[in-house]
Amino acid sequence: MGLYDRYLALRIRYSDAALPETVAVIVTERDLLEADAYETLEDCFEWAFAFGAERVVVYVSVLDSEVVDTIRRELADVDAPRELAVRGPGDDEQADAPIQVGIGLGGKHEFAAAVQGLAEEVEAGELAPEDIDEAAIEGELVFPVQPDLVIKTGAERLSDFMIWQSVYSELYFTDVNWRDFRRRDYLRALRDYQNRQRRFGR
Repeated sequence: MGLYDRYLALRIRYSDAALPETVAVIVTERDLLEADAYETLEDCFEWAFAFGAERVVVYVSVLDSEVVDTIRRELADVDAPRELAVRGPGDDEQADAPIQVGIGLGGKHEFAAAVQGLAEEVEAGELAPEDIDEAAIEGELVFPVQPDLVIKTGAERLSDFMIWQSVYSELYFTDVNWRDFRRRDYLRALRDYQNRQRRFGR
């Protein structure tokens, strides 16, 4: 670890500002085709938990649905420091693990499915329309977490990422591509987060 990395780590640890409890990272299927991509993912998990995160969410945007099964198989071999839950298109079971990975499960689709589920409960007489609130919607989402910090590598776009859950998230965009993402880049994101004043829509 270089001197600059140590400097960043000390600034973060000795700051009075809070660190994110839930960190989300957005990558693409192309990112995961790069050499050492999954090793970088393993490292990122370690960095996140070492600096106070309780949950890590990884969203993999895909253009070709045929790659979903391949990515699932690769993730099964990842050396994750904590329990990992993977969800993809067609999965409706909530992800309840310290590490949650979504593969090609777009935010619009997830939100639409949640609304459809609530509508079916209303039609069945199990739920009154006036009882539908934020908690009810969140109870139907596959990923019922609200990221404090969302990190996007390589481009300034969110790729249909968790549109409900990330409404109050702090967004951090870096020009560094996933293949080149290192500990110092993660620490820079944390330092940027600490320097922000969170308003939560106020």
